[in-house]
Amino acid sequence: MKKTLGILFVFLAICLMMSILEPTKFLSPINIGNLLQRLGIVGLIAVGVSLVIITGGIDLSVGSVICLTGCGLPWLLVRQGWPPASALFLLFSCCLIIGFLHGILITKLRLQPFIVTLCGLLIYRGTMRGLAADQSLGFGSGYDSLRYIATGKIPLPFAALQIPLPFLLLLFVAAFVAFFLRYTVWGQHLLALGSNEEAARCCGIRTHRYIIGAYIACTLLAGLAGVLLSMDVNSAQPSDFGNFYELYAIAAAVLGGCSLRGGRGAVLGVLIGSSLILVIRNMIVLLFPGKNTIEFAVIGLVILLGVIGDEGINRLFAKKARLQ
Repeated sequence: MKKTLGILFVFLAICLMMSILEPTKFLSPINIGNLLQRLGIVGLIAVGVSLVIITGGIDLSVGSVICLTGCGLPWLLVRQGWPPASALFLLFSCCLIIGFLHGILITKLRLQPFIVTLCGLLIYRGTMRGLAADQSLGFGSGYDSLRYIATGKIPLPFAALQIPLPFLLLLFVAAFVAFFLRYTVWGQHLLALGSNEEAARCCGIRTHRYIIGAYIACTLLAGLAGVLLSMDVNSAQPSDFGNFYELYAIAAAVLGGCSLRGGRGAVLGVLIGSSLILVIRNMIVLLFPGKNTIEFAVIGLVILLGVIGDEGINRLFAKKARLQ
């Protein structure tokens, strides 16, 4: 909770600074609406990745899963002539199978999550690039009703701001996951196995099932985010679509209080971490127009500082435990 309050303070401080430096641009309804739109997508990925991190694992393949579904949807609809329901069913089935295979390889064959998901990162994007012949894909103008899921907005009666539907979807998913982690026995088991998998197994917790479930949830949410992002931008290039989104998700989870050692994490912190990442990106664009190439350097520095802080907190808690 203390780390969540700390990252919230940093987020509010940056928002206050931007409100002073660029009040017209930063506080404009269009800019805030765009931030909420992107938060709806990045937040879904970060919530999924946080479940994996809680188990003590990592998923580097989410960017390629986003590519697979985000490019796969227009490829199936436009080039192959599939109906939307069948295309979506196939894509989400693929995401479920991918998550299941990740979990099986990690739990049954005892492979390192880093290796399994790194290979997935290469396989899924490479597969999509081959299917699409590395060409750009788009929906055209024939799927406006389907794209409304990602582009629709609900106007607020008391303000000029419009709330994007992906943001509302994120709130629903986040509320469900938060309830699952805090108020269900399964959520407590997930946190317990992240703290000490061997001890959790000795207590009768079927740890393999929870780990597999975490990877399935992660890939499903990444696949959903890929579909939403593709329908939002109406164009997808397999070579770079979804690139570095695993970076944003891991950064948001770590900044939000998820320990890379597992066993600790809160959905509220992940949402604040996602918001902080997006505000930092927005700050770079507004304050340094035309120089947003430093974005990845800044995000990398933020991740490094987050990991250093996480390690410092872990050592502090360990020291207090030894003294007691």
